[in-house]
Amino acid sequence: VLGAIAVVYHLGQVILIQRKTEPNAGWWGFPGGHVELGETAMQAAIRELFEETGVVARPLEYLTNIDVLLRDSVGAVQKQYLLTAVLCAYESGTPVPDDDALQASWIPVDEIEERGLELIDQVADVARLARQKQA
Repeated sequence: VLGAIAVVYHLGQVILIQRKTEPNAGWWGFPGGHVELGETAMQAAIRELFEETGVVARPLEYLTNIDVLLRDSVGAVQKQYLLTAVLCAYESGTPVPDDDALQASWIPVDEIEERGLELIDQVADVARLARQKQA
């Protein structure tokens, strides 16, 4: 399954959401979701960002790809995702949770791992990569 995540880096912070639905319900990660038929990953990232947070941004570039393998209790792969991380430039809005999000917030990149949030795999690494690209 192809998915896109919006990595909005602005003033040392990124927007993270706490997911409302599976996979990863209750965990924190970047806004994102499935790429719809006829949509580019960049378009999907911006759409998902707005649907989940109300924030408007513009896509800058593809940042990285993330392979996600969801396994059952005995280790068999149940679902496989390829997530394309899209670096986005903040334009307007305050993160407010909507659609698939329980919470939405600006989180300083330096504090992501110190806040005690249950983070989806590679969130901190992708946030640091975004900071490096924007430096």
